[in-house]
Amino acid sequence: MAQASHQAILDRIAEIPEGFVRTYGDLSPGAPRLTGTVLRLNDDADVPWWRVVRADGSLAKGERQRALLFDEGVPFLRNGKIDLRVARIPHDV
Repeated sequence: MAQASHQAILDRIAEIPEGFVRTYGDLSPGAPRLTGTVLRLNDDADVPWWRVVRADGSLAKGERQRALLFDEGVPFLRNGKIDLRVARIPHDV
């Protein structure tokens, strides 16, 4: 069962298009830390981990993540957080 849920999370991450983000909670409702665990255990370079951000728009992986998102055109607010009103993929997509 855990394998299936881990794979489901990885599949959801892979579906995030360039220039957009989803939150840890979007990918694993009710258990956002599970998404972090799945990403930590993942070694597939094709999974766009940088498109997963915290619920408040802040970044868990710092400047490397910021640079990758910036290069994709993800909008940032003046406080350095992602503008989730623009960049976040809705839950039902």
